[in-house]
Amino acid sequence: MNLKVSELSKAFGSGAKAVDSVSFEINEPSVVGFLGPNGAGKTTTMRMITGYLTPTGGSVSIDGETVTPENFRLRAKIGYLPESNPLYTEMEVHEYLKFAGQLSGISSSNTKERLDFVVDRCGLKEVLYDPIYRLSKGYKQRVGLAQAMIHDPEILILDEPTSGLDPNQVVGIRELISELAQKKFVVLSTHILSEVQALCDRVLIINRGKLVLDATSEDLQHSSIGGIAVRIKTSDSMDTIREKFETAFHPRKMSAEKADGSVSLQIGIEDTDDNREKVFDFCVSNRYKLVGLNNTGSDLEKVFRELTVGAYGSGQQQ
Repeated sequence: MNLKVSELSKAFGSGAKAVDSVSFEINEPSVVGFLGPNGAGKTTTMRMITGYLTPTGGSVSIDGETVTPENFRLRAKIGYLPESNPLYTEMEVHEYLKFAGQLSGISSSNTKERLDFVVDRCGLKEVLYDPIYRLSKGYKQRVGLAQAMIHDPEILILDEPTSGLDPNQVVGIRELISELAQKKFVVLSTHILSEVQALCDRVLIINRGKLVLDATSEDLQHSSIGGIAVRIKTSDSMDTIREKFETAFHPRKMSAEKADGSVSLQIGIEDTDDNREKVFDFCVSNRYKLVGLNNTGSDLEKVFRELTVGAYGSGQQQ
């Protein structure tokens, strides 16, 4: 199976793009974390993937077939838990889940089996015959997750799935997502970075509508994407040092300061390779006396902040 997002864009009335040419592809069962600050374009992107929202440009396809709002057969392959989690609150839990199953095309012979499964895995037995409006936020969230799973979809798009859950419930839902990802594609949006590190095989970060990172968890753990710390001794001016490093490495971000007769630099480099050897060779070729050279690590919080700095309060659509 293949889920392909190609040059996906969405502009609203003002003409500003909430999503700007986002592309990625998923080819095997896994959990993909989809991150970004508020207003970055996460929710808009997820709505377009599910066919809920029509793109201004680009496309979403499953096995080469384009997802559109009208293509209900293809959309049935997707289970969606929206951030807002709209529910028919006057219905009892079991009624709502049966209704959601019918809308998704479950046969009457499979309804009981699927209902029993999602009720058990989402912990809804105690409230199965309660009207949804009486439920706590945590239980409502679990009902929303159950409706996303009721028709056994091949792709799950989950927008903040653990929002409102207590710590024990969070652990249970994380275990469920990990289990589902053995056979399904799971795209997970969350603001809880520890959740991403615990669950996700791959991380996508979107900022101001553009995809700014696509890396596996292993890449993040072992790469220099968090930056390199370099300490050198040289007679070159600070401007010359900055210019030479910028020309050689095209850093995302760089800072330099003098202290104790040496120059310390913090360099943020885009690629996911270990760049220490390249920096070493560069220093040798420029006759810089190398005093220190280290990866500064790729802690997800640090990477997230570096890639989305200044994004808060941008006023863009989510």
